Amino acid sequence: MAINEVFKNIRVYYLAFIVYWGIILFGYDTGIAGGVVSQPYFQQHFGLTNEDGTKNVKRTNEVSSIVVSVLQGGAFFGALGSAPVSSKFGRKWTLVAFTAIFSVGAILTTVAKDKHNGLQLIYAGRVISGFGIGGISAVAPAYVSECSPKEVRGRITGLFQIMVAIGVMISYFINFGISEHFKTGANIWRIPFGFQLVPAGIMLFGLLTVKESPRWLASVGRNKEALRNLAYLRKESETSEAVAYEMAEIETQIQEERAAREGLGFKEAFLAKGNFIRFVIAFVIFLLQQWGGQNSVGYYAPQIFASIGYTGTQNSLLASGIYGIIKVVATAFFIFFFVESLGRRMSLIISSIGMGTLFFIIGAILKTHPPVAAEDPPPASKAMAAMLYIYVCFYSMGWGPLPWVYVSDIFPTRTRHYGLALASASQWLWNFVVSKVTPDMITNLGYKIFLMFGAVNIGAMGLFSFFIPETKGRSLEDMDVIFGAISAEQRAANIAQQERTNENEKNDTTSSHSVRDEKV
Repeated sequence: MAINEVFKNIRVYYLAFIVYWGIILFGYDTGIAGGVVSQPYFQQHFGLTNEDGTKNVKRTNEVSSIVVSVLQGGAFFGALGSAPVSSKFGRKWTLVAFTAIFSVGAILTTVAKDKHNGLQLIYAGRVISGFGIGGISAVAPAYVSECSPKEVRGRITGLFQIMVAIGVMISYFINFGISEHFKTGANIWRIPFGFQLVPAGIMLFGLLTVKESPRWLASVGRNKEALRNLAYLRKESETSEAVAYEMAEIETQIQEERAAREGLGFKEAFLAKGNFIRFVIAFVIFLLQQWGGQNSVGYYAPQIFASIGYTGTQNSLLASGIYGIIKVVATAFFIFFFVESLGRRMSLIISSIGMGTLFFIIGAILKTHPPVAAEDPPPASKAMAAMLYIYVCFYSMGWGPLPWVYVSDIFPTRTRHYGLALASASQWLWNFVVSKVTPDMITNLGYKIFLMFGAVNIGAMGLFSFFIPETKGRSLEDMDVIFGAISAEQRAANIAQQERTNENEKNDTTSSHSVRDEKV
């Protein structure tokens, strides 16, 4: 990455820096709940213990799953609701609104204290925060992408998953710090929940300093403002040839999209030749991602590590924090060095087999060497933790960052908005379901939960990855050929015809200029 390129696009990087605080927030908010509920004082204060003071496992699992899953439920509706708001009011002000909504939810979870209605406040706050997070997660990547030049768009898109991982890692270490320094008192949940307001505040006030998306402005007819913002982001004058050419590209693409979508019906969108299979892929790829085990490990890492022998709260939270660090580093390494060289399909296959194999190993060790209560985790528990750390490396090189990349690749302009809407709905739906049932699965299945995840990874995710077509190095226009909507021969003939048309128009323009010059 050249230094000159960074300085040339410094305003775009600044915009991404501000907007992606929302993505860090997204990761943080999904990772914080499991650690908070696992704190002994939280369980005691909100009546999650038996009369003898021991943990009520059933009640704790119920509260843990609700605290996590209501966030996903709110996010499902927030993501769907963001589309019409973003279309009408723009990317910037939509993000301002959803960040403000999120902050209201964060405040509710922070002020909860009363033993009788405190949990209800936390539930309500998590739903509202989830609605805000859903909108942010849907709009932020589109906003950054629309403002980025093509030279850095891919790199910034890949940063999305890295920022999520950073947010989760921060949540693990905040929970660990709380367990080290606070044994009693409302600060055990107020500090982790209250910290949400830090990235939210940075993002909210930072958004007031950035420009609206030039592409959105052009889409609503505000072309002069779009040109000014585009020139500002590119650090060029409005009369620059490069800015003028890019603005012409934006206007042309918007006109093409309007023409392509005109008269588009439900039947054509879903059942036309080559379309239906793409919608199936968009739905199934996120179903499999959510049932592959990563979100269960991510949301409930403290409980997962406790189940394999890291019995103390500090031990399980520290193990979770190390897991978060490894996830960040592995994701960054893959995004910067391997995402384009290995390709989508091969990366997903390697990722599936690696994750499944490690889950089977963890399940086997857990079966043959059940964890025993000890201050220092036994060797078998350390081995299982090491397997989870290696597992997240395989996750980060395939099934973590690639499903969104793949789904974004495969849809044509006419159906892309339908396809991504279905993919988003599938992601949040199964995210909600998995987070709701995971605590009970950990308790009831024991080692079998890892065998189940192993079977899903190899038997379902690996097989799915084997049969989907590769999209690396192919243009978006090639997707219709790949999925059989049009033959390669017909596409080649159409391109040749368009080239002849463009050449004729160019010759006609040259001739008219020559005639005017002769008259002068």
